[in-house]
Amino acid sequence: MPDVPHPHDAGRRPASTPPARLPSSVHIPPRPSAPPTSALPQVRPNRNPASGTAQFGKLLSARTAQLRASKPASGAQELGRTLWAGAQRLGLAKVGAALAAVVVLGLVIWWLTALGAAKQQPAAGTSPAPAASASSATPAARGALPLEGVNPMDFRLGDCFKDFDPNAAASTVVACDTGHSAQLVAIESYAASDAYPGRDPLKQKALDACKSALLTDKSSDYLLSYKLAYPSSSSWGTGDRRVDCYVAVDAGNVIMESLLP
Repeated sequence: MPDVPHPHDAGRRPASTPPARLPSSVHIPPRPSAPPTSALPQVRPNRNPASGTAQFGKLLSARTAQLRASKPASGAQELGRTLWAGAQRLGLAKVGAALAAVVVLGLVIWWLTALGAAKQQPAAGTSPAPAASASSATPAARGALPLEGVNPMDFRLGDCFKDFDPNAAASTVVACDTGHSAQLVAIESYAASDAYPGRDPLKQKALDACKSALLTDKSSDYLLSYKLAYPSSSSWGTGDRRVDCYVAVDAGNVIMESLLP
């Protein structure tokens, strides 16, 4: 990298203020109330299931022995009645408890399903928060080069300029493999909340950015100087926070390639 002469200050630049973000909210509806306890069937448990089972077994054995001597049709009917009577005496409590459990489980599933559907749908009168615009993450698309009348706040790292004047309100951006007189090789930015630091600190920050810029070996083929651009107190008040460093050649000299790796 050749020795670079003392940098030149640049002019003042306009700055654009970023658009405000619109807030949005989503109303979450209240949960559906649980069904009343009185709606559930009341079942009395069998307090002595073991004795009931033994009694049912004895009754079934006795009735089966009695029905062996009867006619087949009437015997089957009597056996059916016996089974039903025994089931009523022994199993109604268990059957009722099972049915109650099924009813409660169904009500819980219905409630969870209704709650999930309500959370997924926005309430009336509201709209979901808009997705972040792609333009906020990536620069706006440019047309074919060369581009004339480009504002300094729209310069991008690596841009090459024809007949560059750091004090001009606009410049012409050209392809770096065509003849140009300067290239933007470093950009630094202050935080939006920072107070205006003053001219000297801004100038030093721009110079430090120049010294940190990595250039290709081709830079030794040209007699280069640094050009600095940084906010004025008035442009700082409009949101300008960027500090730029350019490498440039004197008038009449031409750079024919990009000097950034």
